[in-house]
Amino acid sequence: MTPDMNGDFVLTRALSKEFASLDDAKGRRRSGLFVAEGRKCVETLIQGGFRPRHIFVDAASGLDFAGAVAVKRGLLRELTRLSATPPVIAFFELPEEDCEIPSPDMVKSELVLALDRVQDPGNMGTILRTADWLGVRTVLASRDCVDIFNPKAVQASMGAIASVRVIYTDLAGYMASLPADAEIYGTFLDGANIYASPLSPCGVVVMGNEGSGVSAEVASHVNRKLFIPPFGNRCVSESLNVSVATAIVLSQFRQRQSNG
Repeated sequence: MTPDMNGDFVLTRALSKEFASLDDAKGRRRSGLFVAEGRKCVETLIQGGFRPRHIFVDAASGLDFAGAVAVKRGLLRELTRLSATPPVIAFFELPEEDCEIPSPDMVKSELVLALDRVQDPGNMGTILRTADWLGVRTVLASRDCVDIFNPKAVQASMGAIASVRVIYTDLAGYMASLPADAEIYGTFLDGANIYASPLSPCGVVVMGNEGSGVSAEVASHVNRKLFIPPFGNRCVSESLNVSVATAIVLSQFRQRQSNG
């Protein structure tokens, strides 16, 4: 970065190119950075222990972040991935990948969310935000799920990646390692009505791909099939968005837990 004669900052071509590369997973791995935008998202990530390498703040916004560089709004407009220019954009260091697989016994003491081939970054971020709100602290993701540090996923999560542990792993293999009496739930068209089904406060909840649902390999380990029924006779939708379905399912678990 170099200062201009107005005391503002302009990006070097190399740094601008590096920032632009963060839309791609390979670019993020190469630079070791991911991007977050907006005051709330940036604040939450900092409070959650993520380390910012660069923070750019609109000089006219009055925002104060330690180590931030005050810049003209035009520079933020060049950097943003959003339709509306945010007052702050930060570039954080990627944390080391969490490869520590939870103990199989953990599902006997808490509710764990498992995501099977979720591809849309907006869905991924919204699911993590929902998990955070409903107290689910561990999310297992199949290795072909979208990267949680995709800019759209980070933005949709609103900083939830700082409080929800996401572990990419072989889902089917993990399911196979669980105790025989572990509750493994999943949503299927031939499942039992979730509103009338008994639900345990512990176990695994599997949510599948946007278009094809839970894979056959993972589904073979599900022992509690659930279905979210439509209401009324005028429904024309074939299915629910996976992030919406996740919110409904997790809220039903928490409702039973609260009522119990």
